[in-house]
Amino acid sequence: MAAPAPRPPGLCCCRKGSAAGPEAPPAPPPPPEPPPDVASASSSQLFSLRHLHLGLELRPEARALAGCLVLELCALRPQPRALVLDVHPALHVLSAAYRRAAAGEAPCSFAFSPAEAAAVAAPAPLPPPPCPPPSPPPPCAPPCAASPPSTATFLSAPCIAAGPLPSAAPPGEPPAGPPPAATEPPPPLPLFPQPPCAACPLGFRVDPFTDYGSSLTVSLPAALQPHQPFQIIVRYTTADGPAIWWLDPELTYGNAKPFVFTQGHSVCNRSFFPCFDTPAVKCTYSATVKAPAGIQVLMSATQSTYLEEEGVYQFYMEYPVPAYLVALVAGDLTHADIGPRSRVWAEPCLLPTAISKLSGMVERWLAAAESLYGPYIWGRYDIVFLPPSFPIVAMENPCLTFIISSILESDEFLIIDVIHEVAHSWFGNAVTNATWEEMWLSEGLATYAQRRITTETYGAAFTCLETAFRLDALHRQMKLLGEDNPVSKLQVKLEPGVNPSNLMNLFTYEKGYCFVYYLSQLCGDPRHFDSFLRAYIEKYKFTSVVAQDLLDSFLNFFPELKEQCVESKAGLEFERWLNATGPPLAEPDLSQGSSLTRPVETLFKLWTTEPLDSLAAASSVDLTKWRTFQTVLFLDRLLDGSPLPHEVIKKLSECYSSQLDSMNAEIRIRWLQIVVRNDYYPDLYKVRRFLENQMSRMYTIPLYEDLCTGTLKSFALEIFYQTQNQLHPNLRKTIQQILSQGLNPLPAIDTTAVTTETPAMVLEDKVSEATNGAISLRDVNVSA
Repeated sequence: MAAPAPRPPGLCCCRKGSAAGPEAPPAPPPPPEPPPDVASASSSQLFSLRHLHLGLELRPEARALAGCLVLELCALRPQPRALVLDVHPALHVLSAAYRRAAAGEAPCSFAFSPAEAAAVAAPAPLPPPPCPPPSPPPPCAPPCAASPPSTATFLSAPCIAAGPLPSAAPPGEPPAGPPPAATEPPPPLPLFPQPPCAACPLGFRVDPFTDYGSSLTVSLPAALQPHQPFQIIVRYTTADGPAIWWLDPELTYGNAKPFVFTQGHSVCNRSFFPCFDTPAVKCTYSATVKAPAGIQVLMSATQSTYLEEEGVYQFYMEYPVPAYLVALVAGDLTHADIGPRSRVWAEPCLLPTAISKLSGMVERWLAAAESLYGPYIWGRYDIVFLPPSFPIVAMENPCLTFIISSILESDEFLIIDVIHEVAHSWFGNAVTNATWEEMWLSEGLATYAQRRITTETYGAAFTCLETAFRLDALHRQMKLLGEDNPVSKLQVKLEPGVNPSNLMNLFTYEKGYCFVYYLSQLCGDPRHFDSFLRAYIEKYKFTSVVAQDLLDSFLNFFPELKEQCVESKAGLEFERWLNATGPPLAEPDLSQGSSLTRPVETLFKLWTTEPLDSLAAASSVDLTKWRTFQTVLFLDRLLDGSPLPHEVIKKLSECYSSQLDSMNAEIRIRWLQIVVRNDYYPDLYKVRRFLENQMSRMYTIPLYEDLCTGTLKSFALEIFYQTQNQLHPNLRKTIQQILSQGLNPLPAIDTTAVTTETPAMVLEDKVSEATNGAISLRDVNVSA
């Protein structure tokens, strides 16, 4: 990762500098360095964020989104000189303005064209009218007059400041951004029910921050007082960015309509809307969204309505959430109810499959979770299945879980992934890790809760089997990364400039789970620990916490354990759990799953013990009668042992290859990785056939990495040339980076195998940090 650019001056209490306006009183002492969240450039410590409104217009033809953000804020210190928000180079800020908020004022609405705004209110003369006479809180007229004007048009109803305004800024002020191109329709316009004063244009500046974001500095009126409610209005456009994934119809299952979805975790939503992009800050939000006719829009909100006459969707999230949990999806989606508080959304051709897999199941899982951890607080629990371009397996957006449709092939992986996202409703969404350095507080606790739910609904043996499969993957990752790798800590030090998403790994999930499981064992009975977690949720819901909050609450809930000083038990100290590298200090007893795991161990030994008795191995087990997790555990262990002796891989293919062809993609990809890692040419045609029919990151990247690690790179290039047009541009770029490793010059490609319609592929010189030699994404990537 590139080192962060120098931070702009005058941003917050720990970044000093000058801004326009009268001489400010001496600033209070700055907080200690470094700032609480090194992944955020924002000045979130200086403000209380009460609510955010979004007006969004989806423009799929241009692969763009036009937005208007209205933040409701209070300053926490006297006369803050500037507000700093996280943004991204893909997001183009057009204007910023200040407005004094009226007490008890209803939420603003949005007009999606100047004509709509004109129908609500008549324009006022230029320049913008002065604010009303002084009255508590202080009027905004003098500061507005002193602030540099923006280039944008601001509309409010009934007070409207209309027409272009001068763009020059006084000396020392941040320059306003460039005006929007004349050919682009303007972003939505905010309409306010009560105008204590007109929206006053403000100067702003966008500066580099890291390679995953920028900082937006907005100068503030000089007379702003602590706890005085005010609004900041930012109008912007944004195109393809880390958070916003536009899909042409050809990349959907129906091939009929464009599709778009957002993915905010960890720090991507700064390319969706300007924000305090840190998990430490939560607020409620509302959104008004306009989309082309025939496009269904959904958001992670507790309330939603569709205004047919206006052609807009309205959403409201009544509970505070961090920025990364604001999510949107739009496309050719239809729905069916699958329970009293759940419905499933999918493209029409996928909906029957989704219904058959999940009908009645989600309510069963929710009821089990409520019996363990208390009421489900989000109202509805809906699921939307996304096209294969979705970059991860699942995402716990409140009220609306996003999940990749490819997972519908595998019942057991679907069960685990949905239950994990259900668990996030308590751990991660209701109570959130305050810093990206402690993501285990969400993922470790959610994994523990997921396994308590599966134990209640499917039994201990199934839970132990799934846990054994995941812990195997953890040890595989540890072998690849090394036991001294700092990313194996639960409390990982996030260095400036490093993307927090790079810290997501199986340690976050499985080592975090092992620590939580250890805490539960200290209680003697998991039901006692369930009671503690219910109290923990009740105490901290809708807030963000650090590890010490959890551990202090644990010791206070169990005073007898505190008296025994369990936090300092030799070799198992809480501090060591959090900060030691390497494997978990203790792992759970999985003996209750032996009826399912022992046959896997037996079969693996039969195939790997010399001399090979292939008849005994082949006749010992019927794989078609195994659970999916048994088969993938067996195949993963064969992968760990690859390359295998040629006789072994030949006999494995004769015994199992045709059986595996009819199984789900989670099983097939593992067999094909064994084929590639063992250079078993007779089955290579199956690798080609698999990649020709896959558009999902989770089923393409591992195979391309294995192909390029061995002797089959030219084979991989040939397949990629033939299939690249069916891949999302982001996935295409990642595969290009994998293929480009070690190529100088590119090897010759048999062009007769490439269709004439396929454009030439450009391989980039820069190799992504995510594609790292022998470390396969199959080994390290996990769902959210």
